[in-house]
Amino acid sequence: MTPAVAPSPAGASPAAPPALRARGGAHLRPLWLLVGVGVLLGLVAASVGVGSREVGAREVLAALGAVLGGSVDGFDQASVAVRLPRTALAVLAGAALGVAGAVMQGVTRNPLADPSILGVNTGAALAVVVGIAFFGLTSAASYAWVAIAGAAVAAGFVYTVGSLGRGGATPLKLALAGAATAAALTSLTTAVVLPRNDIALGVRSWLVGGVGGATWGSVQQVLPFLAAGALVCLATARTLNSLALGDDLAAGLGERVALARGVASAGAVVLCGATTAVTGPIAFVGLVVPHACRLLVGVDHRWLVPFSAVAGAALLTGADVVGRVVARPAEIDVGIVTALVGAPLFIALVRRQRIREL
Repeated sequence: MTPAVAPSPAGASPAAPPALRARGGAHLRPLWLLVGVGVLLGLVAASVGVGSREVGAREVLAALGAVLGGSVDGFDQASVAVRLPRTALAVLAGAALGVAGAVMQGVTRNPLADPSILGVNTGAALAVVVGIAFFGLTSAASYAWVAIAGAAVAAGFVYTVGSLGRGGATPLKLALAGAATAAALTSLTTAVVLPRNDIALGVRSWLVGGVGGATWGSVQQVLPFLAAGALVCLATARTLNSLALGDDLAAGLGERVALARGVASAGAVVLCGATTAVTGPIAFVGLVVPHACRLLVGVDHRWLVPFSAVAGAALLTGADVVGRVVARPAEIDVGIVTALVGAPLFIALVRRQRIREL
């Protein structure tokens, strides 16, 4: 027998389940969001002004006016003109990976779910490399289409393999299936690149993961894909809250569980594929960001998804700034910096005893 639920008073919204409440209180969520946006804006300013050549605030404003006016004069203005699309790409890519990680963890109820751990980014990377090597793809838009297809195939394969056997798709089986699939796809990518000296140098640099080669053209070409994926993920946030209660209860609440999982997964795959197409595979952003955001806002995806977007953008932008500062006048690609941050957290999560599901 299903227990009766007392109706809420007229005009009052039902109280959120304890599992969906923020640890610090729901009333602090807007404050944390403002703090996150403020931090992101500060990192954006640092990304524009800091690098192998530092540019002061007055020069940045002058350069911005020159860029918008169509002419760029002097080293300072040239530096800003290069850094602007790079910063925009870091913000967009970080937000996309953060949202994709939060949605993947919600769909699979798996705290280890992440585009890199589940092999999704690797599948997208292999598809792009095959497209470059054998089909002569050159534009960011064409990269995005094949990357989304490769990400979808990899995600479906990993979930199918991880669902085999007793217990279904457990976190451990999904992580192992994703690691094995990522290793296999990485080997295939290397096999495609090695005989092709004409593309090897550029592809190897791209496979590290970074935003250094960003242009306004490439950003504009992938922006529609990122916008579409983000809208789908935001639209499924309430459904993800139902899925967190379990499949049976979600179905009892009127959710079409299989369809809900498919739609949410499609949004995450589009975000991962489009981001990988223009930046290369960047690891651990989708793992680190949702876990950090849950500590502040709880597991209500209506708040977690937008928070993950802001925090992901801040993390990737900050990692790009760090990569430019610590190795002057050279640079460390952002994919290396995020791996150094994310790998210890992944090990800590794996060692936790209560890691069966979210």
